Parts: sequence; structure tokens; C-alpha cells
Amino acid sequence: MKKITVIGIVSLLTISLFSSAFASTRVSGYTKKNGTYVAPSYRSSPNKNKLDNYSSKGNYNPYSGKVGTKRAY
Repeated sequence: MKKITVIGIVSLLTISLFSSAFASTRVSGYTKKNGTYVAPSYRSSPNKNKLDNYSSKGNYNPYSGKVGTKRAY
């Protein structure tokens, strides 16, 4: 029983660390000044690191299915 509890705690910690490392933020839809509607979407969580942005080379956007093309720096 103790072994199962330890495995459960380790699993929960691993999942929480993994999910926070790849967290994303929902962006609401809006209308531009020229009347164009921009649909809601998701983006990587804001931080100072440009290497983990969905649009950076080597990364993949799981919501749109697109591969990043922009240089990080």
C-alpha cells in the first residue's frame, strides 16, 4: 500500500511539472479597427524565453498543426 501511495505522489508531481512547462493561454477573438474578425486561438504562455514559442523554429503548435518557422533570436 505504501508503494502505491509513493508511486501516485510521484506521478502527480511529474504530471504537474510537465503540464506547467508546456502551458498555453487562450486568446479571445476580437474585431480589428478595419472590421476584420480575428478568431480565438491559443498561444504559449508568456515568458521571457523565445525558444519555447509555438512560432519558433523547431517547435510545433498542437492546436493548429503548424511547425514554427521564425528564428528565436
